[in-house]
Amino acid sequence: MEFRSAFCRSALLLVLLVLLPLSASASTKLYIAYMGEKKHEDPSMVTASHHDALTSVIGSKDGAMKSIVYSYKHGFSGFAAMLTESQAEELAKFPGVVNVKPNTYGKAHTTRSWDFLGLNYYEKSGLLKEAMYGEDVIIGVIDTGIWPESPSFNDDGYGPVPARWKGICQTGDAFNTTNCNRKIIGARWYSAGATDDMLEGEYMSPRDFNGHGTHTASTIAGGQVWNVSHHQGGLGAGVARGGAPRARVAVYKVCWGVDGNFGDAAILAAVDDAINDGVDVLSLSLGGPNEIHGTLHAVARGITVVFAGGNSGPTSQTVQNTVPWVITVAAATIDRTFPTTISLGNDEKLLGQSLYYNATVSSIKFHTLVVVNGSSAINITRNNVVLWPGPYNKDTINLLAKEGAKGIIFAQRNTVNILETLDACNGIMPCAVVDYEIANRIVSYATSTSMPVVKVSPAVTVVGNGVLSPRVAGFSSRGPGTKYPGILKPDIAAPGASILAAVGDSYEFMSGTSMACPHVSAVVALLKSVHPDWSPAMIKSAIVTTASVTGRFGMPIQAEGSPRKVADPFDFGGGHIEPNKAINPGLVYDIDPSDYTKFFNCSLDPKEDCKSYMGKLYQLNLPSIAVPDLKDSAIVWRTVTNVGGSEATYKVVVEAPAGVNVAVEPMVITFAKGGSQSATFRVTFTARQRVQGGYTFGSLTWLDDSTYTVRIPVAVRTIIQDFTSDTA
Repeated sequence: MEFRSAFCRSALLLVLLVLLPLSASASTKLYIAYMGEKKHEDPSMVTASHHDALTSVIGSKDGAMKSIVYSYKHGFSGFAAMLTESQAEELAKFPGVVNVKPNTYGKAHTTRSWDFLGLNYYEKSGLLKEAMYGEDVIIGVIDTGIWPESPSFNDDGYGPVPARWKGICQTGDAFNTTNCNRKIIGARWYSAGATDDMLEGEYMSPRDFNGHGTHTASTIAGGQVWNVSHHQGGLGAGVARGGAPRARVAVYKVCWGVDGNFGDAAILAAVDDAINDGVDVLSLSLGGPNEIHGTLHAVARGITVVFAGGNSGPTSQTVQNTVPWVITVAAATIDRTFPTTISLGNDEKLLGQSLYYNATVSSIKFHTLVVVNGSSAINITRNNVVLWPGPYNKDTINLLAKEGAKGIIFAQRNTVNILETLDACNGIMPCAVVDYEIANRIVSYATSTSMPVVKVSPAVTVVGNGVLSPRVAGFSSRGPGTKYPGILKPDIAAPGASILAAVGDSYEFMSGTSMACPHVSAVVALLKSVHPDWSPAMIKSAIVTTASVTGRFGMPIQAEGSPRKVADPFDFGGGHIEPNKAINPGLVYDIDPSDYTKFFNCSLDPKEDCKSYMGKLYQLNLPSIAVPDLKDSAIVWRTVTNVGGSEATYKVVVEAPAGVNVAVEPMVITFAKGGSQSATFRVTFTARQRVQGGYTFGSLTWLDDSTYTVRIPVAVRTIIQDFTSDTA
């Protein structure tokens, strides 16, 4: 399965009301009503206000009680309920109701990676050591649930559950209170609003039917487990662990079924509960058509929220979860690959990629090679190894296996994307993937002899400097965001390709921004441990401004695609995450959550004064600048806060986007002991050419004399008319 899988009015009136369709009536469906900041501290009074609102449109208290599905009463005010379209329209007019929308659905997005990031478990210094391995930080994982018996969640050696924790261990199918422990300190599940198809075969409990949630939770906070590998078949063998291995885990199961589908109503209920339970970090490896605006309530309470960016790359304008207060994560490769030797009958040996591991000695032999030009030729595959041009998915594998194929060699441009698909071959036949150059060599051989034969050997694990990495994965969704182009997304890239982590009682590779998201969530937990007074914006800034845009040999990081290219901010935001640098960033770009209020209100309920505001979102004090509509000139303001030495001087270095002049004033900022530790600067962008153009990219970096490099990415698009299509 490929995993791809969102505060307030002036007074922060953010009430999310979710209205679910009643199964008894085909005319009702689930709606979410948002009412803003809660008016009462007592949750029962907040819920009572929800009943009152529903009673006003349904006509009876009993009907209101039956229609309500979720009551959001901790972090904000709102509810989800089953309503008819006319009832929803009437509810939207009720005093205090900010917004009413139908419930929509989305999907969940998928041990070498931590060492690759420099977080070696046994290092005597660095972020991991200084953070005490994330000791007692509480990470909320909103996903498909958890498999509590996995060794990754063993609680041996853990102290008592932190006294600040107020959550529960909700029981259900194959899950009782003993499945929570001092590692998994809380678990909840949210099935209301899920369709029958989503719930088919599922555990009605926090237990993970899908595997995705267990994988992400163990990537974030799993303890050390020795001698594991992919399906215990030897690939990727080593020690599996999370990035914050001493952190505590709180589970919120909202995604259901084999596809990990979820409804927005359930997400909001989980976020609301997590705020009240006492989590420090929220990790959401999922995405859908709507932004989850309710997460702003969590950020306002000091909880950093991390989202997967989506798996629809390398196409542009596909990035999801683009509200400014969350960290949106792109996926990148690591320095590990799984080459397999493809031997031809003429003694030529070629290399492909594979996850083929469970071969017996007798099965590793030559078979007749057949080159297939389309599905119409599928009948010639029996007892042969097939060079297949596509499509490449599990259905193809099952079909060819049914027809008696002895192996498949897939040809495609990007080999990273389908390794997990090839895993479906294990136990059936060897499968490998090659690029078109290798495929052409195979074809050349096959056409040169009357009896071509081929042998596909099991894959091996190769790790280290010989593997070009990191690269932005081809599947990773790309910017710019379509809803808020003045906000640069994604924010950061992290390992997300072939990540080994727990699934059920075993360990498996998964790929996706779903796997990249928990890497950033773990780093956030470590930073939270070291800097408990830092706001979510400061943590985000530290991660973005210290990221790397070059690989280990100083060459620019590349982005997979057709063709592969040098990565730009729409591929990976600030760059590839560097955890040990983020601990001490020098300067940070901080934002008071109240600064998001107007943005939030305008996105929910646009007013006349919103047009000019939403067109200048680049004035939010983010660690990036995106100007999507530069006609002549634009002035952007930013403020940095010194978190390094109390005495410091920084000089600016600008890499101007092509076709744009950039002027920064002042060019030098100084912090004195006892003086203000914040400084505001102005950036003026001037178009050098009058064109209806596309985006060009640059950066703005503050440097001190020796220690700090504080870099933010810049994206600018010049326009002539107010419409912004690239007509060049």
